Amino acid sequence: MSRAKNATARPVLQPGSRGWGGYGTGYASYIQAPDFYRGTTAQVCGLYPWSVGTGAPMVGVPLGRHEYSGATVCCDPISWFQEAKLISTPSVFVLGLPARGKSTLVRRMVAGLAGFGTNPIVLGDLKPDYVDLVQAMGGQVIPLGRGRGSLNVLDPGEAVEAAAQLRAAGHDKLAGELLADARSRRLTMVAALITILRKSPPTDREETIIERALSVLDERHDGVPVLADLLQVIREAPDDVRAVALDRGDMSRYLEITEHLEASLVGLVTGGRLGDTFSRQTTMPMRRDRPVVYDVSGIDHSNKDLQAAALMACWAAGFGTVTVAHALADAGLEPRRHYLVVLDELWRALRAGPGIVDRVDALTRLDRQQGVGTVMVSHTMTDLVALPSEEDRHKAAGFVERAGMVICAGLPAAEMPRLTAAVPMSEREQALLQGWSSPATFDPRTGQEAEPPGRGRFLIKVGGRPGIPVRVHLTEAERKTSDTNKLWHEVSRITAPAAVGQEEL
Repeated sequence: MSRAKNATARPVLQPGSRGWGGYGTGYASYIQAPDFYRGTTAQVCGLYPWSVGTGAPMVGVPLGRHEYSGATVCCDPISWFQEAKLISTPSVFVLGLPARGKSTLVRRMVAGLAGFGTNPIVLGDLKPDYVDLVQAMGGQVIPLGRGRGSLNVLDPGEAVEAAAQLRAAGHDKLAGELLADARSRRLTMVAALITILRKSPPTDREETIIERALSVLDERHDGVPVLADLLQVIREAPDDVRAVALDRGDMSRYLEITEHLEASLVGLVTGGRLGDTFSRQTTMPMRRDRPVVYDVSGIDHSNKDLQAAALMACWAAGFGTVTVAHALADAGLEPRRHYLVVLDELWRALRAGPGIVDRVDALTRLDRQQGVGTVMVSHTMTDLVALPSEEDRHKAAGFVERAGMVICAGLPAAEMPRLTAAVPMSEREQALLQGWSSPATFDPRTGQEAEPPGRGRFLIKVGGRPGIPVRVHLTEAERKTSDTNKLWHEVSRITAPAAVGQEEL
């Protein structure tokens, strides 16, 4: 009987999301969205169940707002590595088409981490994008280029002085490691300059000759040597150098073996295609206790070889200074400092010649436990794999794969296969990046080009986790140091004079 009664029972009616429909009922044609407020768990714990957790991390530099929820997104490689434990290495690779705000994003990280006590070091500013910011923070600006400043690639920097301090304090092992690192960087830079000049790397025998000649130079020379001194040692043919050259006691054979190397060094010393920027004494030594930027914007963009060489030299000097700071801190002779190293326009250096990828890798490898964060910036994955050697292409792509996080701005559809091979991305994330790559449109109201749809929008990716879309908004203080088109504003637009007898329109 109860079964029959239940079978014929009428279902209980429920109102819809807008209330009861019908004449005279409470049906609402428009529902206003509720206001959203943000607060900590201690502040909003009593509002359950009307509170939801945010999916955006709140540790690190505030970058901007979440594209969908509006929540604040905080992110930087050092905070996410050291405090949040979200990434395994304090490094970030930034990819995106030009004019999408990559430099603005990095400047936000630089300024925020400087406020947290981290020293930013921009090793090669080509546009410049960071000079005004570093000046505003009271940092050091080092100009490089023809007639602007030089950087001696044989200068060990503060390594010799620091090694003496370490030995005086009883840290002989640290002192030896520091000097060995400085010698290795000098050899790497000389080989890199020769590679850029020749468009091919030096041979194994030539590198061995350079290494032994540098050792002889250290024993003979008082003060800081330059490339001309290295060339003179090779020309003098000391016994130690001849031994590694394998001339078999035949001077004519030695001259034949070293002729190509001598010609390359002559090209570096006499101011050839690379000028004398790297063959003179350093005009302004780098400091390790404040923000620093190497301003190489004076180098013409058509001189790609000199630009690449300048970037490599800046990286060698910068990482050498960081190594000195950490060695002194390990010995308790200086306070521990954290550094954020910015390597912008990475693709320019990688295209300088075969084998440069190995040089970059050798210069940029630092102990991840030493408090050094690394920011690498390039346009697209194509820039990294457009190298003549298959081996170099794989190594360059590995820079993205080894990064703790990857931040992408707008990218075209052709980039997706290469990008997803290094960073797993869903179809929706790929579509988002492609939409942000759309060009700007003409605004008929202002008569000017409108802002590109992807400017200031980025996708933060950590491994296979879902990406975090964020939009960066500039503050008024940042706008003063973020105008990369200032040269277009300093000169008023020149208009053609009206023809005689023609009224001005």
